[in-house]
Amino acid sequence: MHQWYVYQDGETTGPIPLDEAQRIAELHPEALAWHPDLPGWRPAGTLPELNPGPAVEPPPLPTRPTVADEVDYRLVGEDMQYVEIELDPGESVIAESGAMMFKQPDVTMETIFGDGRKQNTGLMTKLLGAGKRLLTGESLFLTAYTNEGAGKAKVAFAAPYPGSIIPVPLMQTGGSIICQKDAFLCAARGVAVDLFFQKKIMTALFGGEGFVMQKLHGDGLAFLHAGGTVTCLTLKPGQVLQLDTGCLVAMEETVDFDLERIRGIKNMFFGGEGIFMARLQGPGRVWVQSLPFSRLAGRVLANLPRKGGKGEGSLLGSAGNWVMGDND
Repeated sequence: MHQWYVYQDGETTGPIPLDEAQRIAELHPEALAWHPDLPGWRPAGTLPELNPGPAVEPPPLPTRPTVADEVDYRLVGEDMQYVEIELDPGESVIAESGAMMFKQPDVTMETIFGDGRKQNTGLMTKLLGAGKRLLTGESLFLTAYTNEGAGKAKVAFAAPYPGSIIPVPLMQTGGSIICQKDAFLCAARGVAVDLFFQKKIMTALFGGEGFVMQKLHGDGLAFLHAGGTVTCLTLKPGQVLQLDTGCLVAMEETVDFDLERIRGIKNMFFGGEGIFMARLQGPGRVWVQSLPFSRLAGRVLANLPRKGGKGEGSLLGSAGNWVMGDND
């Protein structure tokens, strides 16, 4: 780095660093400047090294084009929630069949064949998307709701059983999320509802959610439903979380999902948690539910009344059935 000398008003200043020489050149371009590689004194304003010119603004960063519609929403309720979505003219939202609660007249319904992406795809793509949905146990069809009016219009979708609705902006999850196959409720038009295969056979066979889970991908807003209370946990790289296999609602693709055998014969057969538990390893976010539907359904079935309307809560039990004439 050169050491500079500056001559101004009969005085020589130096040696000085480049940045100080540039400051003097900016304030006094008529001053003379020199460094050992110059043949002689030069006006400071004529030296390119002292006059770098105005800073060049960098071009804007490339942005990913938005494919999905941008929708506004609000969640209503606590234990039996529904999501109310407000659509601008021309905007659409897709949902599972039977999820709609109410809509305004300007919102039209259209049954679509495929996985929910914008319908400019070919027939084979639609057939493949529908086939993937069939493997997850869902219907071949989704329903699209579009606002064809001149102003804003609303449509609402209700949760199928007590629990919580989770809004997930896919732009904040790397463009995709993995969820249990019955968790999807609705999404902005353009979000694709795909399938996700477990890569590990043990996880596929005993992982609670089976071999197939759903994968939602796109850049829009998706809504999931889960039982009971839902919490979102953020796992750091290498951090491990163990949970009941049925309590997993969704996870980011960066999370590794595996199974871990419960230790101890008594724990496996009498602990009530089964033989395996889920093992999730970060980094990434995980959504966990407090009341899996399978657990809720099991309790309901266990408490169904027997013939005659008396359930397991009867104080007399089988003796009461015999007295009341219900013991066939």
